[in-house]
Formats: sequence, structure tokens, C-alpha cells
Amino acid sequence: MSENYIRVEGARVHNLKNVSLEIPRNKLVVFTGLSGSGKSSLAFDTIYAEGQRRYIDTFSSYARQFLGGIERPDVDAIHGLSPVISIEQKTVSKNPRSTVGTITEIYDFLRLLYARASIAYSYNTGKPMVKYSETQIRDLILRDFDNKKIILLAPLIKGRKGHYKELFEQYRKKGFARIRVDGEILDLHETIKLDRYKIHDIELVVDRIAVKDEDKTRIAQSIEQALKLGKGSFLLMEHESDKISHFSRALMCADTGISYSEPEPNLFSFNSPYGACPKCTGIGQITAVEPDMLIPDKSLSIKKGAIAPMKDIKNIWLTEKIINLLEAREYTINTPLSEVAEDHIDEILYGLPQGLTYKSKKGKEKTVQFEGIVNFIERHYGESTQAKFKRWAQSFMNTTTCSSCGGSRLKEEARYFKFDGKAIHELAQMDISQLAEFFDGIEKRLNDDQLKIASALLREIKSRIQFLLDVGLDYLSLDRPAKSLSGGEAQRIRLATQIGTELTNVLYILDEPSIGLHQRDNQRLINSLKSLRDAQNTVLVVEHDKDMILASDYLVDIGPKAGLHGGKIVMSDTPDKLSSAKTLTAKYLNGQLEIEVPDQRRKSTEKLTIHEPRGNNLKIKQVSFPLGIFTCVTGVSGSGKSTLVNETLYPILNQHIYKSVKNPLPYKKISGLEHVDKIIEIDQSPIGRTPRSNPATYTGVFSDIRSLFANLPEAKIRGYKLGRFSFNVKGGRCETCQGAGLRTIEMNFLPDVYVECETCQGKRYNRETLEVRYKGKSINDVLDMSIETAVTFFENSPKIKRKLDTLNAVGLGYLTLGQASTTLSGGEAQRVKLATELSKKSTGKTVYILDEPSTGLHFEDIKMLLAVLQKLVSTGNTVIVIEHNLDIIKVADHIIDIGPEGGRNGGELIFEGTPEELIKNKKSITGKYLKEELCQTKKNNQSL
Repeated sequence: MSENYIRVEGARVHNLKNVSLEIPRNKLVVFTGLSGSGKSSLAFDTIYAEGQRRYIDTFSSYARQFLGGIERPDVDAIHGLSPVISIEQKTVSKNPRSTVGTITEIYDFLRLLYARASIAYSYNTGKPMVKYSETQIRDLILRDFDNKKIILLAPLIKGRKGHYKELFEQYRKKGFARIRVDGEILDLHETIKLDRYKIHDIELVVDRIAVKDEDKTRIAQSIEQALKLGKGSFLLMEHESDKISHFSRALMCADTGISYSEPEPNLFSFNSPYGACPKCTGIGQITAVEPDMLIPDKSLSIKKGAIAPMKDIKNIWLTEKIINLLEAREYTINTPLSEVAEDHIDEILYGLPQGLTYKSKKGKEKTVQFEGIVNFIERHYGESTQAKFKRWAQSFMNTTTCSSCGGSRLKEEARYFKFDGKAIHELAQMDISQLAEFFDGIEKRLNDDQLKIASALLREIKSRIQFLLDVGLDYLSLDRPAKSLSGGEAQRIRLATQIGTELTNVLYILDEPSIGLHQRDNQRLINSLKSLRDAQNTVLVVEHDKDMILASDYLVDIGPKAGLHGGKIVMSDTPDKLSSAKTLTAKYLNGQLEIEVPDQRRKSTEKLTIHEPRGNNLKIKQVSFPLGIFTCVTGVSGSGKSTLVNETLYPILNQHIYKSVKNPLPYKKISGLEHVDKIIEIDQSPIGRTPRSNPATYTGVFSDIRSLFANLPEAKIRGYKLGRFSFNVKGGRCETCQGAGLRTIEMNFLPDVYVECETCQGKRYNRETLEVRYKGKSINDVLDMSIETAVTFFENSPKIKRKLDTLNAVGLGYLTLGQASTTLSGGEAQRVKLATELSKKSTGKTVYILDEPSTGLHFEDIKMLLAVLQKLVSTGNTVIVIEHNLDIIKVADHIIDIGPEGGRNGGELIFEGTPEELIKNKKSITGKYLKEELCQTKKNNQSL
């Protein structure tokens, strides 16, 4: 039995009710159930946590003393546990240097490929670089300069200032007679005077000789000495014409003499000082002041506020400098800038580093030296430690593509090594499908030497590319920053990497890998998971997706409800037994329960219209977002949905309403802004990054609860103020854990582990604070309450109850008020944000933007979420949702479909209209799947 199953006995982590379960090995197993029912508690906090603990136990006692103790999860026993690998949503790197290429290791293999099998080209002429041995150089000279008088020159100084008296004396003592300085040959025995402040080129005359075959020994010796003195290179000058030829042992441009060092992998790394662009240090972008932002209106004078930054800072020194500068150029602060010459405006912006001497109106001689407004802002942005000042400076700055490397991140030399005609940054800019095409049949296009060197590397690169294609990420490029990836994309990249490792007998646990994936690509993901299973691994997936549930080998349904009402196994069997099951999941899959399609779609009379959005891959002439209705933006993964909504529409509205700093991606114009007075974006980013943050603090309800406790008679007698009941300030909190309730153990090479504080047993507060009680409950007891319990508990406090009601309404009643934000999924964090906004007063002209709110939601949870969104729309607000989930798409009033494919083949507006109209559109991939969904919905069966 133990050989075929992983057996969990008596699991009681979080809300699990003494769960015992047998999970078949080497199968694709899906854990499903309502949000908060206990799926993650069983999969990650029990099975994975125990696997991690056992792994740490294999370390030596010396190593374990640095890691601290990892508590055993609350479970009686787990038998048959294999080594566990967890692939979660929260592993996206925020480092700007991390890209798809680096995290998949494809870029590392490319660097090695270019270091060993590429061809170098000159960045001056574009011609291939040459590399000669001393013998080859001698033979070339004998052949090309036969019977000509030549001078061999060893380069000593290239483009540097100085007088170089000691250098001349050094080589005169060594017996050399002549030296070439700035193109003129001089006698070393005479006094040579150079201007120490000018740049000089100096070459030593090693030999002057007429090229004849009988002198080849002397020529060879002179070449050897010239290479030695010139550190691997030398110049050959023809006596008659002064024409210069360059020779080097290293890679060299024969026309201009530039040489490259031997390529190493770090030359092609933008994370290494040897390969990174010096201007942007390998980031590919620079943040610089935008001059147009500094002077928005030239018709104004400086006194009337022509220079925008000077409105916000009353800097006497800065004002005085500009007044002096204007006076020197015979202007005043009352002169409109439209009347000031452009080069004088440039002096105000960029300064006069050399200074300017002039006579003032009183006849006194003055000197003005000024760094310029631009340099003033950039210097203070870099040096200031005050967040307020940095934000002020940033309001006049833009992040733009680095002008030196063009966004490639690499220095010039690295961009001129090519493999099959392509530089490494050109391959990094291709999407994965293009890259696959490039490497398809590459062996036939290489020479024998390249093929011999590169065959093993090409095999690794091609297999990794194929894994990414298999998990539906063909639209990504290798230079895509990792921080721009969604949780689902990052998870699928890790999945592709794991497939490539070819491990066996491993237990993989995945957290909703279908996030952000269109129905069209679902089967590719399922096939990838099955290939992991077929390699004799057990694949355990926490998932709500219908296709994934039906494709599994074994299904574990946890419920029956969420939170305290969940934590039980309500079904554990093969998916074909769903038809007879009575669980909530089974009822939705069998059609007994469904999310109903509205009888009528709302119509809109007002709209926001964006003309010619051109960000990333968008190729749209114009697109309209109707106001006052529920709009869904659909399309395959990578088609351009987020580019249009999150990176174009949202920043436009944010700038218009709140004067935000972030600039939208390129577009021509927008109309309809007068109909919107508030914009709210609700994404899946965490509501906090430490255990201190929780739903109560984020929504603001905890401030009201603390105020209630501070006003209790017992608190007043003791003199306790509001701060006494905060776990973030000294006074009432436990000082051992500083109010966190947990101690953080830094694992160095593993994620940080949080263990309960031994002083307060996780209660966050000291004993005196916990003695103050409301209805018999301490402040910690309240934090440990579920939201649905707290609604009843605070029924006599309308202000608190109203905020708790909104959390309950979005389906989060199972969460505790003090649940650490680090334990919330992306979908839960998004619903906490939604509840926070719902508790505020709506203007009726608010636009809500949500990015895949169905993440982490069961069919029943989606039904609850839709009820909340429809309520928002019914009060006149606009809801715009980016979504793949057909249950949400089918209830939308209006659909904007983008495609037809992802990446370079996407970005087109396929369709605008109602779901009923979309299913008739043959170009739309979404329409095809939506038609099947609508046909299954009872209300629409007859009409379709």
C-alpha cells in the first residue's frame, strides 16, 4: 500500500478537521474546493512543509544551528513522502536584472554559445574581425608590402593627456631613437615638449626596414618586439604614403585597428561589468529629467512660474543663480521664456560649468556658475534620502530606453559578435516561437568547426525552448523582465524548467498553474503536467479550472464550505465519479448549479475612446470602453490585454484625475475623460509583504476596532490610548516579536520561515493589554475571529460592521481578521482590495479595473464576486475586467477581444460588442469557446 500511495494521517493545520487521505503516486492529482476550504493548508502547509522539514533534517547539526528550528506541521503522520518541489505563484523576481532568459537559463547557454562559436565584427566598419599569429603577420607583410619601405610602430599611449617626459626618457635609455607623437615622427635624443592638457597618441618606432625576402628573420624579430611593447598589437606605416595598417594577436579590425579581447561568457552578460552597457549598467533603461516637463508653457516668465519645479520649492540659492544668469544674458525674471534664445534656455536647464563673468546693472563685475535645473534635480534625486523629495524629483523624470545600447543592456563590443548572422541581443528580443524557428535546422547553416563546438549547447537550448512552447509561453521573449510576468506565467516557466531537469520519483505541488492561460492553451499545459507524471513523478495541483479537473487521474474535493465550515474531504475519487457526487464542485460540473447569463445586456451612451494605442505589440486604430456597464477584455495569453488596459488606459486616467507620475504607453489621443472622476485599479499584488499586514489593517477596520477598545471603561481606568492596542508601536505589543506574533528565521538559500513567538504564543500583545476585553474578547481574540463571526460580534458597531460586511460579500468570510497577508493568495489579496473600495462611497462615475479577479476562485466564489461587481455597475459605475474565465466573460455587457494570437501576431482589435455577437465572429478564438459555454447554459440553449 505505502509503495503506491502517499498517506496523510490526522492533518489539523489551520482549518483542517483531522484529515486523513491516500494520494495515489505517479498520478496527476487535483485538489479542488471553495476558496478557503483548506486546499493550500493540506497541499502546501502540511505535505510540502513536512517535506521541507525532512529535507532540513538531513543537514548536519552544524548547518541546522544557523537555520533555527522548523516546526513539524500539525499532522499525525505522512507515509510514502517523496522529495517535494513546490511551484507557487509568489516566486516572481522583482529584480530589474532578472529576465525570462536568465530564469530559464536559456540566456546562460546562449552566452556560452556566443563565447565559443560566434564571429566577431568591427563596430566601426561592420567587417569581420581578423586574428593572426606572428607567423601569419610576417607572411602577410612579406606578401603585401614586398619591396616597400615600412615603419613598425608599437602603440604606447592612446588618447590620453600628459607631458610624458619620463616615458620618452625611459625608451631613449633602452636604445630607441625615434617616437611618433600625434602623427609626427620625432627624435628621442632631442627635447620633446608636449602640452600636458591636450590629448595625445604616442607610438614607438620599433624598426624601419625595406621588405625583402632575405630579411624575413629581422622582420619576424621586429614583429615580435612590436607586439610585446604594444601589448599584443602594432601599427605598420608605409614610408612613401604614411598609410597605416593594423595588426594584432587578438581579434582586430584591419581597417581601423580596434581590437577585441577573447570573448568569454561574461562579455555577453548584462549583469557583469565586463558586458553591461556602461550608461545604464545593464538595465536597458535610464531615468532622466524630461525638459518638456520643466517648462510646460514658454509664454510665461520665470516670475509667473514658467519653470515648473520652482513652483514647488522655494530655494533662494536656486532663484538667485537663475536671476544672475538672466542678468548676464540681459534678461529679467519678468521676460517671457518665448523671448529668451534657445541656447540661453539650455543654460538654465543644463548650466554653465565653466562659469560666466559679466557686469551687473550697478557696474560690478560678477561671475555666475550654475549646474542647471536638470542636473540639480538629477543630483538631488540620486543623493536625497527623503521619499517626499524623491517623489517631487521623479515627477519631472521619465524612464526611457537607454540611448547608448538601445535597450539591449550590453556594451558595444558584445553586440558585434554574431552567430548565424544574429547578435545575442537580437535573439533575446525574439519571442520564443521566433527563437524556435531560428534554431530549427541551424546545424545545416554552420561550418564544421562551429558545429563541433556548438552541438551540445544547441541541444540544451532547443530542448528548453521546446519546454516553454509546451506550456503555452511562445509569446514571451528572453529579454522580458521577470517582474512583468504574471504569477501564472512565472509558475509555468518554473514548470518548464522542472520538466527539463528530468527528475523522477518527485512530488510536485503546483498552485493554480492555469492562471492567465486562455482555454485554447489549457491542453498544452495539461500535456506538460502529464509528461511530468509519465516520468514517474506525482503531480499534485491545487486548481479550480474545469478542464484540469476533468483531465486529472484522481480528484480530491475539500469542503463542504470555507473556513471553519470547511477542512473536510468531501470526495476523493477518479473524475468519472463526479456524476454521482453531491459536492458543490460536482454540482457545477454536472450543470445542477450554474452562473446564470443575464436576460438583457446593459447599453451605454457614453464611452472612453483611445485612438491608435501603440504600446508593445498593439496595432489598434481605435478602441472604445463603454461607461456605466460591465466590460470584459479577452484574448489569448500575450495578445495585448494588459498593455491596453493596465499600461495605457489606467495611466491615462490616473494622470488625468490624480496627476500621477507614471506615463502611459504611446497613443494618439483619448476622448470621453469628462465622464470619469475616479479610477481604481484592483490587482493581485500582495496587500503587504510581512506578517504585520492583514485584512483588518488594510481595510482600515482595525483602527475602528482599536478605537472601540480604547473607549472601554477598563482601558480608560488604566489610561490606555489608541496606540496601546496597536501591535506596530511600543506600549501594548509583545517586544520579543515586536507585535508580529511570529519570529522570522532567515533561511539564506531557502524562503524565510516564520515560527510562533515563544513569549506571547503568537498573541502579539503583552499580558496587560490582553486583560482589556470587549464582550469577553481581548484584542487578540478579535484578530483571531473569522470575518463572518466578526460581522455578528460587532453588530452594534455600524461603522465596523459595514466594512466587515463588504469583506463577507466578496466571499472572504472564512478569513480571520488578523490573517497575515503573506498567507493570502493573489485572488484573496485582490478581493480584500475590492472590499476596501466597496466600503468607500461611490461617485457613480468611478471606473474599476480588475486583472483576472477569478484567480483562486471556485465556481461558487465567482458567483459571489459577480454579484458584487454587478452591484457596482448598477449604481452607475464602470467595471473593466481582464479575464479568461468563461463564467465571467458570458455575463459581461460588452466584450473587447484582442488577438488573434499572442506576441507579435497579436495586438489587433478582433471584436467589440456583446457575448451573443462575439460567438458569431469566426476570427475570435475566445468566441469559439464562449459559444460552447453559452450552449451549456440552460437559459440560452434554445436561442442558440
